[in-house]
Amino acid sequence: MTEHILITGGAGFIGSNIAATLSQRPNTEVVVVDNFSSGDWRNLIHIDCEVRAADCDDAGVLEEIADGRYSAIYHEAAITDTTVMDQRLMVEVNTNAFANILKASSQSGTRVIYASSAGTYGNSAAPNSIGSGEEPENIYGFSKLAMDRIAARWYKKCSAPIIGLRYFNVYGCGEHHKNEKDGNKTASMILQMYDKAKAGEQLRLFKYGEQMRDFVYIRDIVGANIAALSASQSGVCNVGSGKARTFNDIVENLGIALDEKFDIEYFDNPFLFYQMHTEADLTETQFILNWQPEWSLEKGIADYIKLLENKHRGPQTCL
Repeated sequence: MTEHILITGGAGFIGSNIAATLSQRPNTEVVVVDNFSSGDWRNLIHIDCEVRAADCDDAGVLEEIADGRYSAIYHEAAITDTTVMDQRLMVEVNTNAFANILKASSQSGTRVIYASSAGTYGNSAAPNSIGSGEEPENIYGFSKLAMDRIAARWYKKCSAPIIGLRYFNVYGCGEHHKNEKDGNKTASMILQMYDKAKAGEQLRLFKYGEQMRDFVYIRDIVGANIAALSASQSGVCNVGSGKARTFNDIVENLGIALDEKFDIEYFDNPFLFYQMHTEADLTETQFILNWQPEWSLEKGIADYIKLLENKHRGPQTCL
């Protein structure tokens, strides 16, 4: 029997990698819905799936969800640019649309796996744990925390699990378009540094490169999403490497991968709000998903740079 799986935001970075992987799964038909405001059609060229241009809470899509067409929904659609300050727009697109999807899925008993964010923690002390230090410092982080709270209200109303995945700093193939749209560079630090290095530009870091983030490779992100298909209970899970690394570590590993030595220019951080240290506590993740990351920063950057050097830009089958 063929399963139909819906991926909203399926032309985006993470959504397209999930689509690429699920399209290779036996007896699985993937349906991608994207309004193409931030996703990119090029991510879908080599993925055998049905593609629709629509908002994630389009009336026709919601009707299909309510009627039980899909065995699972991956909800990746969102405004992901954390510099967007339009509060109403952010909540309408990220939070309200998600509530509509949950209402429809409750009628059919359809599993929902959705993208939350480490932005929910703001500048709370690391390691970051579910249910603690949830103090977002921008409207993006708040919209994701609001999604988690809405999901919790639906846990007992839905017969199938609702699973939120709080992504930390994701990098990997399929993110190239994030550096190309409207000159707004929102791709990972790794890709931005790689592009500068290949162009012979000076690599620059905020003083003095000791900011720490939990960088997680796209292969692990997809692995966690696939594990969520088998999870038996609802909940929110952190998805990261579980180990914070410095910005200096990024440049060092990039140099190793490219066999180059970089001189870094350090400059003052211009942002009033900036997450200085994130690190995923994976206790809930291991309990709910029975999953743990496999890719260290060293392995992930080496694999990613090898793909970039071979001109691989689009998403990949990650399992």
